[in-house]
Amino acid sequence: MPAMTEPKLISGNANRTLATAIARRMSMHRGMSVNLVNARVERFNDQEIFVEVFENVRGEDMFVVQPTSNPANDNLMELLIIADALKRSSAERITAVMPYFGYARQDRRAKARTPISAKLVANLLTEAGIDRILTLDLHAAQIQGFFDIPVDNLYAAPIFALDIEHHFKGKLDKVTVVSPDVGGVARARELAQRIGCGLAIVDKRRTRPGEVAEMTVIGDVQGQTCIIVDDICDTAGTLCKAAEVLIDNGATEVHSYITHGVLSGPAVERVTNSKMKSLVITDSIEATEAVRAAPNIRIVPTAPLFAQAILNIWNGTSVSSLFDAETLGPIYEGMYSRG
Repeated sequence: MPAMTEPKLISGNANRTLATAIARRMSMHRGMSVNLVNARVERFNDQEIFVEVFENVRGEDMFVVQPTSNPANDNLMELLIIADALKRSSAERITAVMPYFGYARQDRRAKARTPISAKLVANLLTEAGIDRILTLDLHAAQIQGFFDIPVDNLYAAPIFALDIEHHFKGKLDKVTVVSPDVGGVARARELAQRIGCGLAIVDKRRTRPGEVAEMTVIGDVQGQTCIIVDDICDTAGTLCKAAEVLIDNGATEVHSYITHGVLSGPAVERVTNSKMKSLVITDSIEATEAVRAAPNIRIVPTAPLFAQAILNIWNGTSVSSLFDAETLGPIYEGMYSRG
């Protein structure tokens, strides 16, 4: 049954811009003002985090918007402490809206005597009193199984499909979707099927973490506009090298669609100076000034997607309906037109 109370949003400091945009979109859908709950999330002089909620949240359906991006530990602790404050204030249900789920790359033991940090984070979130997780493009889908609470994992692929069909209209027969590694083939195949184009793979061999020794293109990219798709771009070394290899193998131009633009260290400079014509990322992680100023980096919004997902969770209706570009088209208000 639909909830009797209104959904309430509260935000940490990780991405208040996105939280505000989600609230604005929810206001449009609801036909009434939806504002972020008045609270302060601050630090003492020794950097301990302090949270105070200034509004009554007893019996409320709370949604905490907080990606655990850089600084990952600070943002994770903010999320945990906000959840604790809400739980102790008798909130009825707490949903952690995590556009970017930090520590997701540590989802298994690749070597002896190493942690599975994603599982530890799942335990921390649950113990903090969080009842549900809403996230976007988990690095590994099996992380959902680390939780004993519901996890809704949204996908950027439908948004990317709309964007590609809009920007490459009439040229899709010359588009090839490329996975930058063998592990991302499923993600690339799904996007290729959505837009009805070919698929290629860049096979990379690493000598040590962060270093790529060799890259080989599997598939024909001669004369094609290549679109590299992946979930995370960190230092952009692999991405820029893949773009170079694709151009060397006959691609006419290379674009990249990455869900989470971590873009740490020299990433922005690398992307700016690379052979990529454009890098498209979502706003799951708040963009730095350098990212916003980069001439070949473009940001697509996720607020319409998250706003609708939150309303669907609150109403008790389907979240999986948002996996379809046909459903997202109207939500994105004609920003993209199909066909």
